Amino acid sequence: MKREFNVFMNKKKPSKEEKNNIVKFLFNHLEGFGDPMEYILNAVNYALKEYSSFGGFILTTKINNELVGVVVINKTGMKDYIPENILVYIATHKDFRRKGIGKDLVKKTIELCEGDIALHVEPDNPAKFLYEKYGFKSKYLEMRYKRKG
Repeated sequence: MKREFNVFMNKKKPSKEEKNNIVKFLFNHLEGFGDPMEYILNAVNYALKEYSSFGGFILTTKINNELVGVVVINKTGMKDYIPENILVYIATHKDFRRKGIGKDLVKKTIELCEGDIALHVEPDNPAKFLYEKYGFKSKYLEMRYKRKG
């Protein structure tokens, strides 16, 4: 099975159909670790600099022209005090898991990023082991204050 990687960013954007497929893919394959489609679209638009942002990139991989993995990286613009990049989303197609796709996506993402990378992962997410294998460490417990209304 030959895998084909593609990188989208400000200078090389996906078609409208490709972008919609990326958002739907993430929504469907992030499963219990995902967000509403609107949030996913916002992260994708940020990476593609569809509005004023620091940008980032979207990494996709296909097997036989079928989308089987996606990563969304957003640049933070804060390299002097937090990592320059945040891995916002990573997902592999549920029918293609345990075939090295996630591993290859993480490896390729590390190669493509300039600077450090942060990610948020739920403690019970099975992918946590993969991230640790590639050198990601848990430095903080994240806490968020959410405004009501």
